[in-house]
Amino acid sequence: MYSGQKTIPIVDVIIPAYNEQDSISKVISDIPKNLVRHIIVCNNNSTDNTKDNALRNGAIVVDEPIAGYGRACLKGIEYITTLNIKPEIVLFIDGDYSDYPEESKNLIEPIIEDGYDLVIGSRVLGEMEKGSMTPAQIFGNWLATSLIKMIYNYQFTDLGPFRAIRFDKLMALKMEDKDFGWTVEMQVKAAKMNLKCIEVSVDYRKRIGKSKVSGTIKGTILAGHKILWTIFKLI
Repeated sequence: MYSGQKTIPIVDVIIPAYNEQDSISKVISDIPKNLVRHIIVCNNNSTDNTKDNALRNGAIVVDEPIAGYGRACLKGIEYITTLNIKPEIVLFIDGDYSDYPEESKNLIEPIIEDGYDLVIGSRVLGEMEKGSMTPAQIFGNWLATSLIKMIYNYQFTDLGPFRAIRFDKLMALKMEDKDFGWTVEMQVKAAKMNLKCIEVSVDYRKRIGKSKVSGTIKGTILAGHKILWTIFKLI
């Protein structure tokens, strides 16, 4: 619970989504509405009913026709910059219902109560449903976070997409990655800028539908390569 001594800031949510018609409604419905202002679904060239289902459940939908996880996130940020009143915090969560949206308050709270800049929801610290992450994902997470620790002296356990960040710090990071390197780029840049970061445990379950990345050998290899390339590129 919040202490009551601080005013709850404006929080906007960004949900990148590609063909998540069966899960997007659940994600939107489970986000605590008393904590957030706008829920922005970034429709990443979906060919199903993702957009209609998001609109039906009260989300704002912005379209990014070019495929790419980072592109979708950047489109959401672009929309936020057009608002007259900017949020103080931006929360990112995937549209596949693998995270538990009701845990959003646990990511927002350290920013409000303790002055953190970036809060990562760590699946490693929480409870993971069997099969929710592939062995390659688990190893890749370990390798990437170990390299960040070794090179940048910042301790992370996960590159999880469920995260919250102060909007002014997000803008200062000047995010650029268009696809698989989005999460690690944010964490590496946060380390280089000496942002105040923390991880909180989040639970994780099997996603609804097939993963566009870890669901294929090619996707897993490309994502792993991009993550490692991003870590070393930013040195």
